[in-house]
Amino acid sequence: MLSRDEYLAAWSRWHGGTDPADSRLVHGWLTLAYTLAVPLARLSPLVATALGLVVAGAAVGPAAAGGGWLVATGVLIGLSGLLDSLDGALAIAGGRASRRGFVLDSAVDRLTEVAYALAFWVAGAPGWLAAAFGALCWLPDYLRARAGQAGVSETGAISVWERPTRVAMAGFGLGGAGVVALLGIEVDGHDVVAAVVTVGAAVGCLLGVVGTTQLGVQLRRALGEQTPPG
Repeated sequence: MLSRDEYLAAWSRWHGGTDPADSRLVHGWLTLAYTLAVPLARLSPLVATALGLVVAGAAVGPAAAGGGWLVATGVLIGLSGLLDSLDGALAIAGGRASRRGFVLDSAVDRLTEVAYALAFWVAGAPGWLAAAFGALCWLPDYLRARAGQAGVSETGAISVWERPTRVAMAGFGLGGAGVVALLGIEVDGHDVVAAVVTVGAAVGCLLGVVGTTQLGVQLRRALGEQTPPG
């Protein structure tokens, strides 16, 4: 296994030179994933990838049940995010990283974010807002991929809407609504669970717009310095 610093440096190389130290959240998230990966070094990264997708899909069920079950949804979403980071840590720190695995991991990330959006919807968020949340989860990585095809070698500095933030917003937004339900909190005699779910999705969308704008400005500058492809 690589040391933690070697792992972070290797992660940076796999992500277009992005420095995880630019964000405390991302740096802490990756450090946690590395810490979990050390005792699980023999585990296949593909197993962690598959488990992350299964756990994310499982989060939709308790979200549909609503009420206090939303706490379970929040926990499952957080676990799916950790498993997603664990597979990368196992692959990179264990010297098993490959381009095929990198692409597969990215594809599974997008599928888990579909599950997060579905969880918001079935828990009570308006359909258009849940769809916007999902779209804003996908858009930054799509932009980075297209910019890479256009010749941009760097993926841009870390924005406020990276993968750990998306997981945190979905987990806390839905899990927090479950806590509200368990506490029986009401406003003017009305259940506020659906309102908390909606606010969580809306805040996530706001961060998504800000983060995508940050990334767009960076990529626009980088694309302006590239020679158009033949």
